[in-house]
Amino acid sequence: MIESGHPRPSATSETIAIRGGGHDDLDGVIGVMDAAFDSRFGERWTRSQCAGILPMSGVDLRLAQDASAHIIGFTLARVVGDEAELLLLAVDPAFQKRGVGRMLLADFVARANHRGAHQLHLEVRDGNPALALYDSAGFAVAGRRPGYYHGPGGQLHDALTLRLASDC
Repeated sequence: MIESGHPRPSATSETIAIRGGGHDDLDGVIGVMDAAFDSRFGERWTRSQCAGILPMSGVDLRLAQDASAHIIGFTLARVVGDEAELLLLAVDPAFQKRGVGRMLLADFVARANHRGAHQLHLEVRDGNPALALYDSAGFAVAGRRPGYYHGPGGQLHDALTLRLASDC
């Protein structure tokens, strides 16, 4: 499991590998999610939610690993028919702003296209810094879900649905 805040070698695209993942990788995935998702916003999935979706048809867990094979980021996505949905994308804060999220997003788009998806979409909390990444990759706001995320103390946060045509 990754421990956020500990020094790690600087990550570059040459030292990051992306590979498929499964149930055996959930400890690392949950470690990244715990470090990356602020509990104030209610975005984090539980271990049982992640484990429950993995065996479903079309679901794909992809892991970003550093040169020491530590899981530093991941995507969880699914393709159904000609649509692909990015369910989760997270990068350990110690590796953010180094291109890891961009690599994972590009991997999602390429794999979805390869599997025949023509419409790619995701959902993100309004105000999430990842919006800049999605915007730079060509995703555009397609809708808003008011009060979708429930933070502690009853705080509600809107979700934005984003869409990308796969031929972009």
